[in-house]
Amino acid sequence: MSSQAARLVVLVSGSGTNLQALLDAVADEAYGARIVAVGADRDGIEGLARAERAGVPTFVERLADHPRRDAWDREIAARIAGHRPDLVVCAGFMKILGAPTLTAFPVLNTHPALLPSFPGAHGVRDALAYGVRITGCTVMLADAGVDTGPIIAQEAVPVLDGDDEAALHERIKTVERSLLVDTVGRMAREGWTVTGRTFRFGRPGG
Repeated sequence: MSSQAARLVVLVSGSGTNLQALLDAVADEAYGARIVAVGADRDGIEGLARAERAGVPTFVERLADHPRRDAWDREIAARIAGHRPDLVVCAGFMKILGAPTLTAFPVLNTHPALLPSFPGAHGVRDALAYGVRITGCTVMLADAGVDTGPIIAQEAVPVLDGDDEAALHERIKTVERSLLVDTVGRMAREGWTVTGRTFRFGRPGG
């Protein structure tokens, strides 16, 4: 892998299917990025096992191990900083990162709905309850809000007759994995700029 490849720290909280998609992608040197560490907010999860099988360093920073949330915010930011990332990718990471991380690094996140519709923890359920015929997934830059950062990429997923939350979410996740891999690769290879809420691929002045 080229030393010029973008350095990624990927954060996970569960099975790590998005992480696996990224691990598969970075195996190709042309992708332009490498995963230098995988972090988690809990032990014993498949996401960490995937990283370990791939030979990627891991770390765990549990919220319960800190007396206050701001102490966890500072510590996880320090753990991330130790790996000198160019980009932090939340791949199913179920904690909201605080200012120490968000101000130090660009942070990528995904959401299983077409933002700004249906933000929050139950995007799939809320879309179904509203009766929409099309939903989808969003890749965004994280900010201090809940699913409020600048939107990078979106892809639509139709709601089918008879869909329940599990079936719809599974189809969204399939699309989300591909969209995340494509987005991270383009950011690594092409760079990006953000003006207000508008995200564009390409380096400044390019």
